[in-house]
Amino acid sequence: MADWSIPIGAGIAFGVGALGTAWAQSKIGTAGAGTIAERPETFGYMVILEAIPETLVILGFVVAAMIIIMVK
Repeated sequence: MADWSIPIGAGIAFGVGALGTAWAQSKIGTAGAGTIAERPETFGYMVILEAIPETLVILGFVVAAMIIIMVK
């Protein structure tokens, strides 16, 4: 019989990280659009601030891969 807890745990590790990133980027994106509209020279800063939460998705993917690889 297959043990379903391993892929479910990996999916939760990746899914929660992706949802957290989506929520953070939605807030940063709306604030960044307003900031760039008022001060166009802040475009570079806003791109960096928008990219920072992506590390959470990458971390979730690495943890999910480690769960699947290490447990077997």
